[in-house]
Amino acid sequence: MNKEDLTDVFENCPCFRARAAARRITRDYDEAFKSIGIKSTQFTLLAIIKGKEPSSITTMADKLAMERTSLIRTLELMAEKGLITLAEEGYRRERKVQITPKGDAILAKALPLWKQMQASFVSRIGQENWQANKELWLDIAFGD
Repeated sequence: MNKEDLTDVFENCPCFRARAAARRITRDYDEAFKSIGIKSTQFTLLAIIKGKEPSSITTMADKLAMERTSLIRTLELMAEKGLITLAEEGYRRERKVQITPKGDAILAKALPLWKQMQASFVSRIGQENWQANKELWLDIAFGD
């Protein structure tokens, strides 16, 4: 092991770069949502539950490239806050998720904050970079 190999990690490792970028982006969006008491992960889940109406937690986990158990933990916290309801396990241990009126109200407050943060993010990296790379991120997350 030499310094050149270790320097290569910081200069060329996609895992390091993706995680560093994800931490920064998450921190920025979390700060934007702080005033309404949610995190960026909760905003995303509220938007998906309301906008996509997933048939089950498993379907949602697949669409988010998340581990089902991690998603369930987050959803249970959201249910405790009254943002969503979780149905009892049904056929094939599937559980449905629904947004509550409180969750709907939080989502309505969060959407303008998200739009402001989105504009700030795109401004920081540039519209051209955003358009050129946003599909790449999904390809990395969901590709073979």
